[in-house]
Amino acid sequence: MERRDWSLKALKDLKYIDSLEANQKAILLERWVNSNLSNENKIEDFDLELNDLKNLAELFYKNISFLKDHRIQMKDEIEEFKKIREFLV
Repeated sequence: MERRDWSLKALKDLKYIDSLEANQKAILLERWVNSNLSNENKIEDFDLELNDLKNLAELFYKNISFLKDHRIQMKDEIEEFKKIREFLV
């Protein structure tokens, strides 16, 4: 029962994180991964019904895509700031 409760809480948290704005979402996704997919817990440890497991998988991969895009966007912004700084200096 404890594993099931943990799995349901992790799914609920991921649903909530998915609804946030980009910067908050990125920070909380990192925390979610660190707390739910650490050395002790693996993706295989989730104890969910098939429907919930599909939902978790969908959110998981959707947010991996988001993080990849967010990383690229942040890298581009840093480059822009460097160019502005060089221009002003």
